[in-house]
Amino acid sequence: MSAIVAKRVDSGTADTTEIRDLAAAAGYTISGEVTQSRRADPALQFGEGKAEELAARVDETDAKTVVFDNRLGPYQMYNLGQLLPDGTEVIDRFTLILEIFGQRAQTRKAQLQVELAELRYELPRAEAKSSLAKRDEHPGFMGLGEYDESRERDIKAQISRITDELEQIERTEEHRRERRRDSGFDLVALAGYTNAGKSTLLRQLAADLEIDENEDLHPDLESTAESQDRLFTTLGTTTRRAAIQPRDVLVTDTVGFISDLPHWLVESFKSTLDSVYRADLVLLVVDVSEPVDEIHEKVVTCHDTLYERNEAPIVTVLNKIDRVDDEELTEKREALSGLAPGPVSVSARTGTNVEELLERIDDELPDWLEERLVLPMTDDTMSLVSWIHDNANVNDVTYGDEDVHVSFEARPAVVSRARSRAGELERTSVESA
Repeated sequence: MSAIVAKRVDSGTADTTEIRDLAAAAGYTISGEVTQSRRADPALQFGEGKAEELAARVDETDAKTVVFDNRLGPYQMYNLGQLLPDGTEVIDRFTLILEIFGQRAQTRKAQLQVELAELRYELPRAEAKSSLAKRDEHPGFMGLGEYDESRERDIKAQISRITDELEQIERTEEHRRERRRDSGFDLVALAGYTNAGKSTLLRQLAADLEIDENEDLHPDLESTAESQDRLFTTLGTTTRRAAIQPRDVLVTDTVGFISDLPHWLVESFKSTLDSVYRADLVLLVVDVSEPVDEIHEKVVTCHDTLYERNEAPIVTVLNKIDRVDDEELTEKREALSGLAPGPVSVSARTGTNVEELLERIDDELPDWLEERLVLPMTDDTMSLVSWIHDNANVNDVTYGDEDVHVSFEARPAVVSRARSRAGELERTSVESA
């Protein structure tokens, strides 16, 4: 599919790098671009002369689609459609993002989030048709389509239904996270902008890519973690066990942030970000090869989003150091020091400094507790000893005639669970005596 990229900025030079990448991610072939620096025209977004230039460029290149990096109102979209050659589709930035999301959504949760975002995008347009129809008594006003009074109600009802289903999915996932914690797992989440290298980094951190997908504890684990140089490779979440001994650490890769997203779109994917909000540690991955001002802006946006609901520590990971020299890396670390103190510099592609990152993860996660339990010798004692071996780092086990001494270190949740089970054994022992 061939497309022309269009972008208007209030002042300065329009940068079309990201919208080109987004269009390519959706499967479009870019055959040209048209940009303008001026205030938005309420009728066409572009000024009239620039809009005519856009129409001529579409005609020259035989492009089938015009992708605007700006958000287009329903009137602007209609007016541009009238001006462009017949059959030319006009979409804006957010329609494009939803198109990409729709292509990548594989799980029920992801599909529901895409549907929710599409409905939230459509709702104000349906409301606009409603108000125009009532004001002008013209159901086809401005070519916006026939006014259907029930459509607005249907959209709101669907939004309510999908929101309820997503909340139910989130309750199930929260229960799963709690089971993992109870089983001794630390939860680490990868966050950051799309194409920062999160999926590649996940592969480097993973201790085992061959996961038993039927294992009840890890129903969201997949056998591979896709890693490609394109936007939105990861739409759902992917989880791997990390190579950090003696801890049991699960690292989750989530959908990437993208600049200039409207609130309704972020809100639609809120449940995906819950994997970040509920983690024990967040790794904020940034592409250090980008201009420092752009990195700074992205880190600020990520912090604003993460700190809104997240209480876990955040470690900034400066990725792609293989694309910059030592001098540039030092300058950028210094420039970001106030915002991201103590970052870890890595190359997920080559594996450089990944061991240093694993050590940092270990340092930042909650400290393990040392514990020594004296267990009465009952029929269930060996089951508890086996469970402690599976969920903790056992230092010593001493078997006596009437009891078992177990020394180990583990997460606080595991120590608490072990103490509780030891108490149950003691009560059983006393009752049977």
